[in-house]
Amino acid sequence: MAETEKPGESVRAVDRALEILLAFTATDYELTVGQLLKRVDLSRPTLYRLLYTLEQCGFVVSEGDPQKFRLGPAVGQLAHVWTSSLDLSALAAPPMQRLREQTGETVALFLLQGGDRLCIAELPSPQPLSFKRGIGYRERISVGASGRAILANIGQGDEDRRRYAAERGLDIARPAEDLDMVKRRGYAVSRDELIQGAVAIAAPFFDRSGQVAGSLGVFGPGARLPADRIEEFGEMVVREAAELSRTLGSRTAP
Repeated sequence: MAETEKPGESVRAVDRALEILLAFTATDYELTVGQLLKRVDLSRPTLYRLLYTLEQCGFVVSEGDPQKFRLGPAVGQLAHVWTSSLDLSALAAPPMQRLREQTGETVALFLLQGGDRLCIAELPSPQPLSFKRGIGYRERISVGASGRAILANIGQGDEDRRRYAAERGLDIARPAEDLDMVKRRGYAVSRDELIQGAVAIAAPFFDRSGQVAGSLGVFGPGARLPADRIEEFGEMVVREAAELSRTLGSRTAP
């Protein structure tokens, strides 16, 4: 006679399996059983049983001695399906709309493409005097607030940034401490840099792997953006960029 499954038992097994998969991160992509036991509330026998099932289905793979586990090709397949269905401009629309309502200024979304940033969405300011970049506008990430917000968050520090820049023929004119400050503060600011009289405030957003994917920026005339307003808007941009990062599946968003 077949064993009758208790109500809720199969749901609990799914919860436990998902808990195991979510224990892996971009930095801790290989874990031993001992390390997994510290991250999930499971007994060793239960963990082994679930790992075996996940491995049979391709959701984890293991190798080495001691045995180490990492996410398998089935996870990559699901990630590909998920990312293929994304429309970044549509996902960014709510935070962009909130920013424009809160600031009254032009809001633009930039995507990192090699050594450049590409404007893929823009909500122009309703005010008569405003600054616009336009969808399709492209510029190097080594200049401008929306560029430096990206550059400051590439890799783990100045050495990674300079290597990335050198490989793409970028000239990092700003000193390292300036980019470090941008990273610590969470947003970059430019005044009269690419357009005379314009101020830009931008913060980075991150993809599901925790890598910087682009920036979200607010643009307006300097006459409307004194220092205290820049700080206020900077906090708003950081908040909405972090919300976009979470929407994209990033677990490293501020």
